[in-house]
Amino acid sequence: MDYKDVTELSGEEISQEQLQRICNRYYWAGSYCQGKDTLEVACGTGPGLGYLSRISQRLVAGDISEEILSIARLHYEERVDIQQFDASSMPFPNQSFDVVLIFEAIYYLPNVEQFMKECRRILRPAGILLIVTANKDLYDFNPSPYSYGYYGVLELERLLSTHNFEATFYGSTSVKTTSFKQKIFRPMKKIASALNLIPQTMKRKSCLKRLVFGKLVPMPYEIDSSTRNYEPPVSLVSDHPDRVHKVIFCAAHMKN
Repeated sequence: MDYKDVTELSGEEISQEQLQRICNRYYWAGSYCQGKDTLEVACGTGPGLGYLSRISQRLVAGDISEEILSIARLHYEERVDIQQFDASSMPFPNQSFDVVLIFEAIYYLPNVEQFMKECRRILRPAGILLIVTANKDLYDFNPSPYSYGYYGVLELERLLSTHNFEATFYGSTSVKTTSFKQKIFRPMKKIASALNLIPQTMKRKSCLKRLVFGKLVPMPYEIDSSTRNYEPPVSLVSDHPDRVHKVIFCAAHMKN
């Protein structure tokens, strides 16, 4: 698979909302990573790696795509330990990290169960797994063509409970606060998704983004604490699907 087709790459145009979403997830993660040994799985071009490296005790990041990682390596050089690896077989000793992050990528994993086992193996006692994922329970949800399966609140709760994690859920980017133009386009998006008319690659989506979101901006190679004002996620219940927020945040604490 050519994951460049479905990955937001540094330097390419994204919407203001996408940039805010990127910043929100790393700012949120920052409170868990402060002074910790941190691993980001499926980091892509790594826009949050500089931010995380400044607050973590140690930061390692990786992705399965060597081509995408080359963009991150070119930017960060020796500042961040960036490695190529498969999320289902991570090249780290047992109990190597305090925090593991996987942002907007769990649905690309062909073997989520094995990934969860790997997280339990490499996390230390009381370690934390942070997951950020697109919310499949929105009525106009459109899946990525390379995805294996999406997780809403209920599905994540079951998955994490099975692997002995205690999860807390949050919602980000409410559809209630989006622009009037976005609200108008939601029913159209649902129909287009059902008919498979939505462009499948990032490059082909750029024109549609301009139409819906307006002016686009370059995705930064590296964010910092001042790139955007932080919009904290709101708490969600774990026994009911969320149909309001575009993004689900999950902080899962490993139980003994």
